Amino acid sequence: MTYEENNIFAKILRGELPSEQVYEDDQTLVIMDIMPRADGHMLVIPKSPARNMLDATNDQLAACLATVQVVSKAAQQAFNAQGITLQQFNEAAGGQEVFHLHFHVLPRKDGEKLRPPGKMGDSAVISANAEKIRAALSKNR
Repeated sequence: MTYEENNIFAKILRGELPSEQVYEDDQTLVIMDIMPRADGHMLVIPKSPARNMLDATNDQLAACLATVQVVSKAAQQAFNAQGITLQQFNEAAGGQEVFHLHFHVLPRKDGEKLRPPGKMGDSAVISANAEKIRAALSKNR
């Protein structure tokens, strides 16, 4: 399988589509999921092309996981979450829908179930949740 240059995350990285950005460094970008399954649901993506973890370089994977840790700690603080669910899917049979490597970071509270997949979130709520995470990130620097 080859990398698809026109996937939604590639378009976001090129500035062709809008996104609610939470964090960025030289190698990764973190955006809010527009179909959040939990408050604070984020996506961590590498800035360089990788279809999924099966073809990603060790550097891409390491950069993504380092970013996952940074934003997970901030999300846990921002949402008073007791845990984090990390999801990562590979190829269609594995549940992957967008063929650019990405990690789902979902802050979790005891007893709260994930919302069903595929339902668009309220953009004002998503923006407010992004701001909570950005505020937690700035405290932790």
